[in-house]
Amino acid sequence: MDFALRIVAWQASHGRHGLPWQHTQDPYRIWLSEIMLQQTQVTTVIPYYQRFLERFPDIATLAAADQEAVMPYWAGLGYYARARNLHRCAQTIMNDWGGRFPPTAEQIATLPGIGRSTAAAIAAFAYGERSPILDGNVKRVFTRHFGVEGEPTRREVEQRLWELADAQVAEAPGLNMATYTQGLMDLGATLCTRGKPDCTRCPVSETCIARRDGRQSELPTPKARKAIPERQTGMLVLQRDGAILLEQRPSPGIWGGLWSLPEFDVGADPTQAARQLGLEPTQRYELAAFAHTFTHYRLHIKPWYLPVSQAASIAEPTMPQRWASLAELPSLALPAPIRKLLEGLLEAGLPE
Repeated sequence: MDFALRIVAWQASHGRHGLPWQHTQDPYRIWLSEIMLQQTQVTTVIPYYQRFLERFPDIATLAAADQEAVMPYWAGLGYYARARNLHRCAQTIMNDWGGRFPPTAEQIATLPGIGRSTAAAIAAFAYGERSPILDGNVKRVFTRHFGVEGEPTRREVEQRLWELADAQVAEAPGLNMATYTQGLMDLGATLCTRGKPDCTRCPVSETCIARRDGRQSELPTPKARKAIPERQTGMLVLQRDGAILLEQRPSPGIWGGLWSLPEFDVGADPTQAARQLGLEPTQRYELAAFAHTFTHYRLHIKPWYLPVSQAASIAEPTMPQRWASLAELPSLALPAPIRKLLEGLLEAGLPE
């Protein structure tokens, strides 16, 4: 039996069938799930997916919303450019496609934030198009099964993997593309995992080169590790009359469009940093430092808590600011580590 047909047979019996974005051909819901699942585990995505659909049930609703209204429903998922592209994509579909998703993978791939593999997945699930996918999990399956050497992110290696992906579909003319696509995703997520692949239950183990040669831990070829740059910043938790001062991060950029805390040089005086914002501290408290790791660097954050009063002169803010009441904080789009910091302070009780 061909590779693709074995995947289809296995998915029908052993794959995942109860995920909230399955059993639909609505390209909007499929697209939303595919974007959320990039870089994020299924268990994390499910509640976000459900809340997002409750607020934005269709493309028109999403496109009509302000980006600031969208971000709170993404806060905590990370990789916030996905949310900005999601919003832009909805507006493009409304403006350029009459509110309907493009009907082919090639056309879908022209939309903001949608690459070749994601476009193929949407087209396969929504329209049954014979376009193969090649996300991170599927690359791992293919490199092991077909014994492909080299880092999968290298252009020549990725091109070889795409050739293999195309060939599997071409060799199975009656292929159910939705089931095959889901089967590849399920296989990579549940059996052909990065750390401990369960080869005994794999439907294509008999023809897998990595299993035959005992090279499951060597393939895919690991990416050369680079030292992660370390950066430092100070942050101000400024409280006045029971409200916290927040600044909206510039977009694009790290935490773009989200509300965060004012920053200052970690070696500078936090009292002076507050005064530069036109605020006079009445007390100051040093909080526990913590680190947050982004894709390309690790940020070490040194926070200070300062109750403040209004100074005589008001500084012109360099970015949008707002005083947020403690009751508002849960509904605002805050970066996950900032939300955790503020929640910890609230639980401990804010000193005056």
